[in-house]
Amino acid sequence: MDDPLATPTRERALDRLDELVLENRFTIAVVFPVTGAVLLTASALRPPWLPDALVFHPLLILLGTLVMRLPLGAGLAPLVDRRAGLALVSLTAYAYAIEFVGIATGWPYGEFAYGVSLGPMLAGEVPLGLPIFFVPLVVNSYLLCTLLLGDRATNPWLRLPAVIATVLAIDLVLDPGAVALGFWEYGGGSYYGVPRSNYEGWILSGTVAVLLLDWGFDWQTLGERLRSCAFMLDDMVSFVILWGAINAVFGNWLPVGIAAVLGLGLVATDRFDVPTRPRWMGS
Repeated sequence: MDDPLATPTRERALDRLDELVLENRFTIAVVFPVTGAVLLTASALRPPWLPDALVFHPLLILLGTLVMRLPLGAGLAPLVDRRAGLALVSLTAYAYAIEFVGIATGWPYGEFAYGVSLGPMLAGEVPLGLPIFFVPLVVNSYLLCTLLLGDRATNPWLRLPAVIATVLAIDLVLDPGAVALGFWEYGGGSYYGVPRSNYEGWILSGTVAVLLLDWGFDWQTLGERLRSCAFMLDDMVSFVILWGAINAVFGNWLPVGIAAVLGLGLVATDRFDVPTRPRWMGS
C-alpha cells in the first residue's frame, strides 16, 4: 500500500524507532510489566507496601503503560496513512464518548466509578489517557487473530467475530484484576466483582471499535507488517505477564487461565519470543 505521508525524514524516524524497540525488547516486554505488577499489587495491599508518594502514582502508571505500548506503536506507525489516521482518531473519540456515557448513565457497562487516579481527567470525569488503555487492546486482538487465522482471515465473517471474542477475553482478564487493585468498582458482580452488564457492554463497544479498525487498515498489509515485525505483539506479551500476575496474586484463577490461553496463542504464533537476556545485561 502506497503511503502518501511517506517522506525520507519520516522513514528515517520510523527505522530508528524500530531499532530502539528491538534493542530494548526484553526491558519493554518483560521488565516493565513485572515491575508494574509488583508496584501495583504493593500499592493495593493494606497497608500499602510502598511509601505514600509512590502508591498508585498516576504518572508512573501512565509512563509504564506508554512504554509497554511502544512496540505496538512502532509496528503500526509505517501503516498509518490518512485513512488509518482517521480510523485511529475516530477510535479515540469513540473511547472518550462511550466512557462519558457509561459514567453518566451506567450504560452500556453498568454503574461504575474510578477508585484510583489514572492521570489527568477530561472534564473531571474520564481519564485523559483512556485511549492509551483501550485502543491497544482492540488492536492487539486484531493482530493476534490475523496471525492465528492465517489465510482464513480473508473471510470477514470469521475474522471479525474472532477479534471481538478476543477483545472480550482480554477484558475477562483485565477487569477482575483492575477491580482487585481498586482501579474501578461496580458495586459487586458475579465474576470477581464484575457484573455481566460490563461484558455485554464490552461486546457492543468492542464490536464498534473492531469495525472502525477493520475499515481504517488494510488487513492484508497489516498482516504483512505483522509477519515481518518480530516485536509488533510485544504489548500483548506485556499484557499477559502484567494482568496474569496481578490476578494470580489476588487468587482470580479463571482470569489467570484465560491469560494463559492468550499466552498460548502468542506461543503458537511464535510471538512469545522476547530475548532471554536484555542487551544491558551483556552476553
